[in-house]
Parts: sequence; C-alpha cells; structure tokens
Amino acid sequence: MSYRFMRVMILFDLPVLTNEDLKTYRQFRRFLLKSGFIMMQESVYTKLALNNTVANSVMESIRKNKPNKGLVQMMLVTEKQFSRMEFVTGFGQTEYIDNDERLIDL
Repeated sequence: MSYRFMRVMILFDLPVLTNEDLKTYRQFRRFLLKSGFIMMQESVYTKLALNNTVANSVMESIRKNKPNKGLVQMMLVTEKQFSRMEFVTGFGQTEYIDNDERLIDL
C-alpha cells in the first residue's frame, strides 16, 4: 500500500456575539481537538491524514459537525505542499510532533 500523506486544513470564522454563539464556537473547537486537529493559529487547524481516503473521511466528519452559522472552510493539501509553507514572520509551534513521525508506532 502506498502512503500519500495529506493535510486537512480547517479555517473558520464563527460569530461570538451571544452566549449561544459562544457555546457553538466552543463545541466546534472541542470537536476539532478531539478529532486530532492541531491549532496552527487562531481559527486555523490542521490534521495529518495517511492518504486521500482518510482525508475525505475527516472532511465528511467536519461536514456532519459544522455549526449552523458562520464560515467554515476546508482545504486539502499534500504533506509536501504543506512542508513548503514559508513563515514570513513568527515561527511554528514545536510542542507537538506535527509531521508523519506521529503516525509511526515505535
């Protein structure tokens, strides 16, 4: 079996004007974290997927758990494309193993 690591990126902008909005925001964010997403920056989360089939399954899960209001966008890129991301200013998080090493069971 050939592995082609993919990266699912979720970008969202949800309203937080009312208590109900805040509750929905927290629920969606908690869902992303429990699903294995890692926060890149505020309202931008990524998850490493083994291949395109797994990535599509992850994206379908997002569709099923989307909030009713706000904007949620998904983007699928290969791990090679993701690794070419340029940090113009600032730096990436180093607290987590956020590459294909986290998929390998030692």
